[in-house]
Amino acid sequence: MKYLLSFAAMLLLGSVFLAPPVQAQDDRPLRIIAIFAHPDDAEAKMGGTAALWAQMGHEVKFVSLTNGDHGHQDMGGGPLANRRRAESYEAARRLGVKEYKVYDNHDAQLMPHLHIRHDVIRDIRNWNADVVIGLRTNDYHPDHRYAGVLVMDAAYMVVVPNVTPDTPPLARNPVFLYMQDRFQRPYPFQNDIVVAIDNVIDLKIDGLDAHESQMYEWLPWVAGTLDQVPEGAAERRAWLAQRWVRPNVTDAHMPALEKFYGPEVARQIQYVEGFEIAEYGRQPSDEEIRRLFPMLGNF
Repeated sequence: MKYLLSFAAMLLLGSVFLAPPVQAQDDRPLRIIAIFAHPDDAEAKMGGTAALWAQMGHEVKFVSLTNGDHGHQDMGGGPLANRRRAESYEAARRLGVKEYKVYDNHDAQLMPHLHIRHDVIRDIRNWNADVVIGLRTNDYHPDHRYAGVLVMDAAYMVVVPNVTPDTPPLARNPVFLYMQDRFQRPYPFQNDIVVAIDNVIDLKIDGLDAHESQMYEWLPWVAGTLDQVPEGAAERRAWLAQRWVRPNVTDAHMPALEKFYGPEVARQIQYVEGFEIAEYGRQPSDEEIRRLFPMLGNF
């Protein structure tokens, strides 16, 4: 009996994680949800890819699990949270992101509490997500780490009917991905999917530019370069582009670029965003990756 139960459990897990993908529906846009810690996280890590999805008619939602109310040197609390929420909505407008949700949890205090996990599960289910993108759980900022934990803790639960039963479960587990990062321990980021964003690099800059409190005030203050920020809007944007958005292709990106764009095109690409396939969601084939990332190969 013990072995029969174990075999049944293996079959159940296989149906969740290894089931063949549902055939693409040409009349239904893809639905992508990115869940992160602070307003501006996703713009910095995947703003170009979000803009490409939106341009192709697919629906992207950004969810910040905190309101960012501690991320400034001179202001904080409700006024800063309201300002950052407004900046997020403007960034969404510029990038073509369909929805931008900002939770009212305090910045620098995020914890992987059960009630927040339930909220994350609800957001993924209500969006009927094909793809869920989160942060890795090794990061310098505790909010980033715990935002990653919350998303990965939801990865299986989104298909379990008795978990968060007030919201219907998904029929199948989405593909869960990590946004790119630079951290090396316990292992470096794996560039399983790499998207060329050369054609939308100006849109990515526009999305970052919308976060004035961060790009031109808080982050320069932390870096000790606040005195270098220009006054005029056009000058500030040019400064931002020079400082934040530089050609970033490395040897680590090349295998995926050559795989999805071909070696000749891969050598021409300058700007990229990478994604790692998380173990906890559905494991996509190369064919499904191309369906979920229809911009791959277009350059």
